[in-house]
Amino acid sequence: MDDIIIRDYQPSDYSSITDLWLKTGLGGPHRGDNQRIIENSIKMGGKFLVAENTDGRLLATSWMTFDGRRIHWHHFGVLPTYQNRGIGKKLAIESLKFARKKGFQMKLEVHKTNKSAIDLYTNLGFSYLGDYIIYIVRNYET
Repeated sequence: MDDIIIRDYQPSDYSSITDLWLKTGLGGPHRGDNQRIIENSIKMGGKFLVAENTDGRLLATSWMTFDGRRIHWHHFGVLPTYQNRGIGKKLAIESLKFARKKGFQMKLEVHKTNKSAIDLYTNLGFSYLGDYIIYIVRNYET
């Protein structure tokens, strides 16, 4: 794991990020995820971290947005062929350092069947909020 580098997002990362999100099911243009949105969220006080190997291959993403009240953790995932190697935990710890330094609560959503992610989050101190049902409007034209 010493060969994993955690660093801030760079605009040149975007195509690799999109590829990772499609392979992990985390997002893509169909969900309103694009380079402009990422970069605007960083300007508004958020942070976007990536994990890469020493060859420069992007392996994982962690996107944190800030709304003035909470940090929302989005699109946290590791390429499937690199999962269960400690990369996610290393990236999660760096993500939590950002939230701690900023001084706000951190909130995330996770699919109820993603047991490995749930285990990671609960081991890092996250707790289940209860029986919330989440709704979203993606397109105001329909």
